Amino acid sequence: MRFSLLSFGILLGVHLAAPPVVFSADLETIQARGYLIIAVKDDWRPLGYTDDAGNLVGFEIDIARQLAEALFGDATAVELRPVANPDRIPAVLNDDVDIAIANLSITPMRERVVSFSTPYYLDGTAFVTRDPQVQGIADLAQQAIALIEGSEAVAHVNYLLPAATLVGVPSYEAAYTTIENGDVSAFAADVTVLSGWVQEHPNYQLLPTVLTAEPLAVVLPKGNQHLTLRTFVNEAINQWHETGWLETQATYWGLP
Repeated sequence: MRFSLLSFGILLGVHLAAPPVVFSADLETIQARGYLIIAVKDDWRPLGYTDDAGNLVGFEIDIARQLAEALFGDATAVELRPVANPDRIPAVLNDDVDIAIANLSITPMRERVVSFSTPYYLDGTAFVTRDPQVQGIADLAQQAIALIEGSEAVAHVNYLLPAATLVGVPSYEAAYTTIENGDVSAFAADVTVLSGWVQEHPNYQLLPTVLTAEPLAVVLPKGNQHLTLRTFVNEAINQWHETGWLETQATYWGLP
């Protein structure tokens, strides 16, 4: 299962060839400080999580360190600040961090208050199951499927599988318990979440169909004063698309 991020960026109308960076006050301030401050996740395997040795690792952590390498020539010139989901955008708005790389997808509502970079990965709704008889979504047509209550996945799954029984659960832990108890045949959620799920639970499989395309991107502050910061981040991501570095890292972390 492959995603063409470069092609998707073009479909989104994202300009993939940025002009040369001319440093302005905001980027100069970061350079004078000597390091980036980036909001990340520490509980979202494989995007950003704390490993057994207590280190922050993951696909988005690699992106954060690679930005530091691009700006300072030093991948360690970055302060990673783990944030809870409700605090990801406020951290940028309140100037607590320079940017956020924390499993944030581009949505019209979010674009009203913050800016987004070129996408670095395509997330989307997928399915995980431990039933060896379930090899594709057609096998779930009349089965019970767990979903997080109120998630966008509910509408997508209901549209695609109208005869399936949808079972709302309050958390991923509850979803795991529901499957383990045999109450449902599968769980539908973001493919990034489910990729981490199968890494932790090898007896599960990720089905090879993703229902939606939700571009993940770096969150940056709005305003012309932040233009060169946004340009710098976009140029870096565009280059990583062209060289294949992003796809290589996504594959390394087990992302489809």
